[in-house]
Amino acid sequence: MKYIVQQTQCGFLLKNGCLKEILFAGTYNYPAFLGYQMVLEDMKGIVKYNGLPMKLLMEQPEFSKRVTYKQIPDGFLGVLYKDGVLTSILSDKEAAYWNVWENWEIQLLDMRTPAIEEGVGKKLLSMIPSHYYKKIEIQPGEMGLLYENNRLTGQLTEGTYYYWLYSTDVLCRIVDLKTKEMEINGQEILTADRIGIRLNLVCAYRITDPERMVETIRGVESQLYSCIQLIVREYVGRYRLDEILEQKEEISDYLCGRLKDEEEKYCVEVQRTGIRDIILPGEIRDIMNTVLVAERKAQANVITRREEVASTRSLLNTAKLMEENKTLYKLKEMECLERICTQVGNINVAGSGNLLQQLKEILGN
Repeated sequence: MKYIVQQTQCGFLLKNGCLKEILFAGTYNYPAFLGYQMVLEDMKGIVKYNGLPMKLLMEQPEFSKRVTYKQIPDGFLGVLYKDGVLTSILSDKEAAYWNVWENWEIQLLDMRTPAIEEGVGKKLLSMIPSHYYKKIEIQPGEMGLLYENNRLTGQLTEGTYYYWLYSTDVLCRIVDLKTKEMEINGQEILTADRIGIRLNLVCAYRITDPERMVETIRGVESQLYSCIQLIVREYVGRYRLDEILEQKEEISDYLCGRLKDEEEKYCVEVQRTGIRDIILPGEIRDIMNTVLVAERKAQANVITRREEVASTRSLLNTAKLMEENKTLYKLKEMECLERICTQVGNINVAGSGNLLQQLKEILGN
């Protein structure tokens, strides 16, 4: 039987299913009745080799020099380049590509060490399936605690990190180191005079020892919340309502000082703590409003009386001066006359005589 192998092809000559020879461009005749068979393959891309063992094919010098072949051991990935351009990721145990009309290159990527090398670029990582590696992002103001097989191995500052998951379980606990503000709202507390009030508090803090916090404290915010509750109840319960309203700032200072004593236990730094609102029961609020209105009215009455006394004293002093000084009396009289005239539209004067004297007589009458 006549076989024609083109220039871009390769022929696998089989006899009774066994490889006899690998043939390239040319014309060949082999009798089929003797069990000969020719399998043709284009020498482009991946080598299919019709299921023949690659080890057997690579023993053929003419074949091996035309093929790029690489075995990929456990713990490695193959990185395939075509004409110097990254093409794909190989995860099979072996790979073979025709290296005749195209330039193929296979590099190995080691996954046995957890940290991915810095030379592995973003494009290459985008082609690797996500189950092979773990991406960790640490934002500004955060810290990452790196655990390998549940054992702390290091701390990560801000940045992006990649780790292989082939031989090691990688976990990162991200801790926010920025200042946080916690609100404690609606804390119902009974004062020393048995009046129930509600407090709204605020506390600003930041984490200072993330490693010890992760190892020793579960839910630092909830525990700090409970600590503030207990301190406030202990302090406020000692005082009457009037005393609490008068020393609001002192309560805030005491609370901040007590939390400073406890902050090392919670691995935090307390920056400020204070009472934002004191909410009174409805009936107590009405009573205090009534007292406040009464106090304001009393103050207003005192001021009014003080002004009345001052006005009367001023009139008395003026009367004494006019009694002692006739000219001053005349001037005051003229001032009053001027004030009256400004309120009059027209003045009709009858008869003869001095106009001023007539006005004086009118006023006198």
